[in-house]
Amino acid sequence: MIAALDHVQLAAPEGSEEALRAYYVDILGMTETPKPPVLAARGGCWFQAGPVQLHVGIEADFRPARKAHPGLRVRDIEAFAARLAERGAEVRWDGDLPGHRRFFSHDPVGNRLEFLEPDGAPAPENR
Repeated sequence: MIAALDHVQLAAPEGSEEALRAYYVDILGMTETPKPPVLAARGGCWFQAGPVQLHVGIEADFRPARKAHPGLRVRDIEAFAARLAERGAEVRWDGDLPGHRRFFSHDPVGNRLEFLEPDGAPAPENR
């Protein structure tokens, strides 16, 4: 039986690791986690925020994921969106998911990311 989602993997072109680190660490606030040596030799980066893990692997014939995307639940979505915008990342709000506030952004290689918070989520001081 499936017990949990371990990670989501996205792809990126060769040589994009520094741009990925700038986005996922500096803009999103994730932490880079070390890859095992045998996997580190392939390039790419792994990132984590709490239990959420994103692995970005190098793909020779890379094409960004424009429709497929991870959906990342956030707290205080307004402040999180402001953080991204202040750091130069795209924030495109979308009101089409009932019961949620959400926006989309793209990482520096063009992968689509969704950030969402359920409507009626407790105020930040009550979390």
